[in-house]
Amino acid sequence: MTNIERAFIRRLSRIPSHGLGLSVDVYSPNLFDLVEALASYGLRYGYLEIFQASQSALAEVRRRLPGERLAYHAEGLWLTQPEWGVGNEILQEVSGTAAHLATLGCYWINHECATKQMAGFPFGTYLPPLFTATSADVTAAHATRLQQSLAASGQFEADREPLVLLEIPPLTYFAFGDMPVTEFFSRIAAQTPCGFVLDLGHVWTYYRYSGDLRRRSMAAFLTEFLDAFPLERVVQIHMAGLAVHESATGFASEGFRDGDAPFWIDAHHAPIPEVLSDMLDQVLAHPKLRALKGLALEVDTKSIAQIVHELHQAQQRFGERVSAVCDTVQTASVMEAWHDDFASDSIAIEPTAEAIDTLRRQYERYAGVVTGHISASQTGMPSRWLEPGNLDVYRQLYLPHEILHWGGDLHDMFPETCRQLAREGIDLSAFVGFWFREPHSLNQPYDFFLLKLDRFPRFIREVLSTAFQDAVREADVLREAYHTACDHVIQPEEART
Repeated sequence: MTNIERAFIRRLSRIPSHGLGLSVDVYSPNLFDLVEALASYGLRYGYLEIFQASQSALAEVRRRLPGERLAYHAEGLWLTQPEWGVGNEILQEVSGTAAHLATLGCYWINHECATKQMAGFPFGTYLPPLFTATSADVTAAHATRLQQSLAASGQFEADREPLVLLEIPPLTYFAFGDMPVTEFFSRIAAQTPCGFVLDLGHVWTYYRYSGDLRRRSMAAFLTEFLDAFPLERVVQIHMAGLAVHESATGFASEGFRDGDAPFWIDAHHAPIPEVLSDMLDQVLAHPKLRALKGLALEVDTKSIAQIVHELHQAQQRFGERVSAVCDTVQTASVMEAWHDDFASDSIAIEPTAEAIDTLRRQYERYAGVVTGHISASQTGMPSRWLEPGNLDVYRQLYLPHEILHWGGDLHDMFPETCRQLAREGIDLSAFVGFWFREPHSLNQPYDFFLLKLDRFPRFIREVLSTAFQDAVREADVLREAYHTACDHVIQPEEART
């Protein structure tokens, strides 16, 4: 057993079984309304994984739900990026994350092994990392630094430091790299004592957009994937919906080849398809799955009625099996890890300056390709995961929709300003080009909605200066309302009055 494995097992051994739970947002739907509805139907769950929210909102969650077991899905810690860990902004993000974890009393922190900011360009949804050896090495070093920074924050007792989990990311039609996802995560596992979150919908997207679906069945693909993946590090499993994105519905209906699977991507609002339940059957039966502590249905943005239905279905089919796997303890390994004379804090790896510089240049090219500044053929980047045509779908359909409509539709956010643009014959889609025209320094915590509020008035000043003050006024109103909403969680009794 390596020092890395011992450090992981020590932290894992402190985590109780969480069982079958839900991954939820505080606001959508309102968390307290959801909890009340589940209780009224007599539906029990093992835990709630809370998506990132303000400190005051999380404190209210813990106050209102004092007996609940809670986990935490963080945001804004872009561990895949070469510059992570440099600068006071990152230190502030880690400190804030530690405060959130301490407030909720979590045993782990889950973060997507992906990014929404790359080479100075912000995006609304996750982009996968580069699946290369250098990228894996840098990500592993950053995960170790995050684990050590949380331990050094002074907010946790020595035996309650939360375990860092990296979640395998989804493919939104494409990725870049020269190694399989399984090898990428195995390389990370060999260098840092973190755990992993296996998202089954994300695994399905590897099958769909790597071309495997034309060569073999989903079951055959998954068998090979699970055998090669470091499944012994999987602490949590996610299941969420899959759906055709609204921007690509025309393409999806017209662009199928015979035998192709649906043009689905990760979609939490959508129903969980049966194929993911079949995949879960395979995963739960795998002998390497020996660190699992929880399975969460990702149900943020769904209606409460749909959540009730899906939780009931999951409990009926998987509840007892999930509990049995989560309750399994590898006693021999745990005892060996505890009694061996080893200090986990001694683990320290730092990426070389050459690795950081190489990865920085690659991510600059990555950003240039997906934003349309350069063609993929000009980059010289490894393209094992780049299927013909799929990058164009992302760049021409998905990405413009993300900037104009996702996380706040500009017509709804700036109605008066948009009316003035229409009267002058200025196409709102020009904002996409403005957004990605040049990189910006990443000197503030990531918030896509606030980024829109900041950048849209600047766009208006450039294309229609007479509407600039209206845009500023509309942005100020939204900013104030947004901050107020983030700090306030509606109580069920308030909602009924």
